[in-house]
Amino acid sequence: MTTPLVLGSASPARLSTLRTAGIEPLVIVSGVDESQLTDLPPAELALQLAELKCAAVAERDDVPADGLVLGCDSVLELDGQALGKPHEADEARARWRAMRGRSGVLHSGHCLRDVASGRVAAATASTTVHFADVSDEEIDAYVATGEPLHVAGAFTIDGFGGAFVRGIEGDHHNVVGVSLPLLRELVIELGHAWPDLWA
Repeated sequence: MTTPLVLGSASPARLSTLRTAGIEPLVIVSGVDESQLTDLPPAELALQLAELKCAAVAERDDVPADGLVLGCDSVLELDGQALGKPHEADEARARWRAMRGRSGVLHSGHCLRDVASGRVAAATASTTVHFADVSDEEIDAYVATGEPLHVAGAFTIDGFGGAFVRGIEGDHHNVVGVSLPLLRELVIELGHAWPDLWA
């Protein structure tokens, strides 16, 4: 008997990661306004946003009664600041000029709710990311692809941006947006078996 997983995120990278791991989630986008939370440490911000997204989706009528609802949010911490999606090309360029040749910490908050019991398990996974010392020309070309505008920290590890990441310390999947090892721990904490999520 497969336990349905509901992904409360519009992220194609999160969906792809879960599918590759054998899970076919139902996607219901939370629609949470991420700007409502400010002045929090980056890891706490990621977790609280994940909790908000999870709660918003879990309350909806179209969620399976026996499902698990997953809310996720990622931010990049650089110099103590939380960097989400830049949205604007100028902002993405400025971010990359600040990040190049340096390291940041990518925090992904995960919140999982068991709809039937109402129980919740939540945690943040953190992965250190080492950025290459890219040139201004490379930054301009990367920003022109549009990819960095709509992702936390203005980079991906599984797209155009992969060549600009020298290495990571921690879970690779976390940088993509969902830590599979952490998600497995949360599933077990709520009394379910990880293989039960496989499609």
